[in-house]
Amino acid sequence: MPGLLPRTLADELITDLAGRAASPVSVIAPFTGEELYTLPHATVEEVADAALRAREAQRAWWAAGDAHRRAVLLRGHDLFLERRELLLDAVQSETGKTRGQAFEEVFNSAAATRYAALSARRVLRPEARRAGIPLVMRTRVRRAPKGLIGVITPWNYPLSLALMDIAPALAVGNGVLQKADDQGTLSVLLARRAFVDAGLPPELWQVVAGPGSEVGSAVVDAADYVCFTGSTATGRTVAQRAAGRLIGASMELGGKNPLIVLDDVDPEKAAADAAYACFSAAGQLCVSIERVYVEKGVADRFVPAFAERVRNLALGVDFDYTADVGSLASAAQLERVTAHLDDAIAKGATVLAGGRHRPDLGPYVLEPTVLTDVTSEMQCFAGETFGPLVAVTVVENADAAVAAANDTDYGLNASVMSGSPARARGVAARLEAGSVNINEGYRATFGSIDAPMGGVKQSGVGRRNGVDGLLRFTESTTVAEATGLLQLPRTGYEFGRLVGLMVFTLKGLKAVRRR
Repeated sequence: MPGLLPRTLADELITDLAGRAASPVSVIAPFTGEELYTLPHATVEEVADAALRAREAQRAWWAAGDAHRRAVLLRGHDLFLERRELLLDAVQSETGKTRGQAFEEVFNSAAATRYAALSARRVLRPEARRAGIPLVMRTRVRRAPKGLIGVITPWNYPLSLALMDIAPALAVGNGVLQKADDQGTLSVLLARRAFVDAGLPPELWQVVAGPGSEVGSAVVDAADYVCFTGSTATGRTVAQRAAGRLIGASMELGGKNPLIVLDDVDPEKAAADAAYACFSAAGQLCVSIERVYVEKGVADRFVPAFAERVRNLALGVDFDYTADVGSLASAAQLERVTAHLDDAIAKGATVLAGGRHRPDLGPYVLEPTVLTDVTSEMQCFAGETFGPLVAVTVVENADAAVAAANDTDYGLNASVMSGSPARARGVAARLEAGSVNINEGYRATFGSIDAPMGGVKQSGVGRRNGVDGLLRFTESTTVAEATGLLQLPRTGYEFGRLVGLMVFTLKGLKAVRRR
């Protein structure tokens, strides 16, 4: 039967950790507030040892060839899906989200794995490029794996935010050194075990746990490239450390994501879609909506419909599909969100829905909350809340909505809802965000694994997903050769003879629009 992961299984999975020398910490189950398991942390020395083992395994993994890597990852994909019920139990046990929103993770993880496995060959295939002088030179670009990829993942989406980086890294021939968050380590280890059982060399994907200041820094110090998902403040630290070693990094960071409701929507449908966009995973999602801007012409119909929809969301902490919204992940999360809520109310915000802590359901359950009259002096106005709290603001028109949506240091995700796709696309084109959804909150872009995903401004650098998400894990080498059709000049005399011909060639290439 579905339920909290048994302690015996947790203890068994922990044996797969690469490091266990440091003192263990207690990891709680958000649904109950009780200890789920104790997690041993790694030492810096253990991280370095794990990196060496992954590097050694990576050489054999690359030498095995694309067909072998693809077959292993696709078998892992199948085992991952076969074990989905246990994975759903793990995600719910560690994060407190509903089963439906845990399934989103399983779905996205499998999709990312399939895409990476089937796309790697095309990305790695040597590619002909335009030579400096056509016919006289021939140019190709080849790609090889960077070597060891450091992946630092958060607690809120432990499966999908791991495999959206790890699957493409493995697919193009790299090894992986992952620092999992304490609150998501079992989910990660369960996923890893499916791929190891499918034939992935165990040493190739190393998992360590521990504080970011020590273990996370050790991962950055050992890697050839780093993927980080987390807060903007920590992302700056990771970026600085990676820059000090002259290695690349891609980072998905914080957001204060806006949703614009245009006056031609169906209010009831838009309200239902907006509620999911705001409160999936209890708002603990980097791309979830925290600001809603409603055109005045539809406000008197949309705002009441939205508030009513939110009030009717089913809260629950069960291991089935009966709940719409689950629990916050920890006491720290509850404290963070309630601090934003209390501050807003004290400074004049109005609560249209929710706003109550529900310990009768679970220790960290907070009702999805809709606020109006939110002003700039309130913490939730510009700061990321990362919880079930959204501010609704009525604006004069679409121009005012766009201006308000873009008035932020962040730029991760945005959404536009409209009865006219053409009108929505016009508004979407003006939004400053790495992804923009039309008539959806975040899933349209988050699930589009063939398209790049990432942030602008303070919401990150680099992109995951799509070809971009594979190429970041490779090094390119240009190989060009002289064909012998014409000897390039080597002396002053030879230059003198060929300058006229070379100028003629440049003009001719321009005339025929050859790059």
